[in-house]
Amino acid sequence: MKKLIVSVFLFAISFYSKAQTDSSDIRDCDLRISLLTCTPGTELYSTFGHSALRVIDHSTNEDIVFNYGTFDFDDPQFYQKFIRGKLLYLLSVTSFSEFMLSYQYEGRGVAEQVLDLSCEEKKSLFSALIENAKEENKYYKYDFVYDNCTTRLRDIVFRNIRETVITKDVRPEKNTTFRNLIHDYLDKGKEYWSKLGIDILLGMPLDKKISNSEAMFLPDYLMKAFDSTDVASLKLVSNKSVLLNQTVQTESSAVFTPMTVFIILLLIIASLSFLKPSSQFLKYFDIILFFLTGALGLLLLFMWFGTDHGSCKNNLNLIWAFPPNIIMAFYLNKKREWGCNYLLIYSILLIALLVFGWFFQQLNYALIPIMLILLLRSWMHFKFKSK
Repeated sequence: MKKLIVSVFLFAISFYSKAQTDSSDIRDCDLRISLLTCTPGTELYSTFGHSALRVIDHSTNEDIVFNYGTFDFDDPQFYQKFIRGKLLYLLSVTSFSEFMLSYQYEGRGVAEQVLDLSCEEKKSLFSALIENAKEENKYYKYDFVYDNCTTRLRDIVFRNIRETVITKDVRPEKNTTFRNLIHDYLDKGKEYWSKLGIDILLGMPLDKKISNSEAMFLPDYLMKAFDSTDVASLKLVSNKSVLLNQTVQTESSAVFTPMTVFIILLLIIASLSFLKPSSQFLKYFDIILFFLTGALGLLLLFMWFGTDHGSCKNNLNLIWAFPPNIIMAFYLNKKREWGCNYLLIYSILLIALLVFGWFFQQLNYALIPIMLILLLRSWMHFKFKSK
């Protein structure tokens, strides 16, 4: 009886050890795949950081990085394609040492998360990356929020995991929008003027409440998502380390922000409007103001209808940057009945935008003084024409 108990015990131990060995063999192979997350840089395009996949193949001693954030800056039509949303990005493959040197030179940090995938999943993911890197497959039309260098990594990694994937919610709040997340980075980088430009150019699609998966369009949120992902009850990330511990120091004047500049301008124009309403300065200022807002409106219309930038559609900034203003600029100081009606309607639209616009689109707060200036000057000219 004792011999039987000992035999069963030894068999159980050997079976358990074999199961552990088999499990280890499934996950251990010549491939090591990790996510690289890079900290923001000083240029606007690098404000949101960057992501790439590192693959070490021990069988060939290769250590390479797959980078979906590459584009051909030497293309003679680069700016034309960029403005129209037709610029093609591509998947490039570089050595890990070369990749790290570029970030070391820029003073940016790099973190690495090693993915704990089965050997079969690693091979599948590596094959998919190689297939994507082929000349006929490596190009794609970039979209800032839906199809970028980070979302491509999210999709290709999760697509090649065969087990059940569960990712915790990494959104700061459930009602978070694309614009909320973008603002966080622009504020941290003190990119106040860039924030203003982005808020003017990008319309209501940016104010969509995003899903947990959509939040991973930013590198930091993909890193957080991988950290909080379980694959068949195992953590997706087996090891995390900082390869480059560097942080770019942001330099920006907190004094000459858009809000400060525009409030000062509002005070000057309001003072002149009531103290010297017929001054030559106001006459030429109004012409320039209406001409520029009209020209900006034409640009916003072009970005909406003439480009492939989906985020530029349905833009409420077209109410204050009203395209017909470019014509009205030359009739401000002339008494025309149609001009009087135009200014009245424009004033009503500005009031409606100031009161109700925020419910539909998160407008930049620095635009409030500009809209008040437009409202004030439109009303002053309406009074002049209606006499």
